[in-house]
Amino acid sequence: MSDRALAVGVEVGNSAVVNAMRMVARQIIVQRQGFRRGPLVRQLKSWVRAALDDHPGAAVVTLRIVLAAEMRQLNRQYRGKDYATNVLAFPLSRTSVARRQATDTTLHGDVVICAPVVAAEAAAQGKDCAAHWAHLTVHGVLHLRGFDHETAADAARMEAREISLLARLGVADPYVLADENVVAGGASAGKR
Repeated sequence: MSDRALAVGVEVGNSAVVNAMRMVARQIIVQRQGFRRGPLVRQLKSWVRAALDDHPGAAVVTLRIVLAAEMRQLNRQYRGKDYATNVLAFPLSRTSVARRQATDTTLHGDVVICAPVVAAEAAAQGKDCAAHWAHLTVHGVLHLRGFDHETAADAARMEAREISLLARLGVADPYVLADENVVAGGASAGKR
């Protein structure tokens, strides 16, 4: 497409041209450490892409699937908690990126998900395992993007974003148990 055609397309609001201009590089790397079951790589990547959908810049995200021993070690080392948790997010520090151009909005980070914990939680909560994987993948990527659940207000904002993204993926609200219609886990229940 010529520059003239591009300019005309933008001037008249050609959505195909506008959408093409919004396309940004998204590099998603999936690593499975000792765990081969679970969602397919393409499914994991689609959940990461969904969580990045409205991020304005490029993204480089590594999604690492681990076993309980590695997750326990990471949780102990970085959070001081001696147990395997379901998901951890490690955004690349903004100061590390400061050497780049000030206009660079590239998101860099790692999301680590513990496969056995995801499976155990899904079973214990009566949730579809794939839906729980989708939720925790989206949850981890939102942490990379700066969402958090340290306060009730932050948790409500993050949960609303998760619910919206998951609904677009065809995944039910993860904070409501289907058979009991009660809040499960989220800020409303005070559990994090």
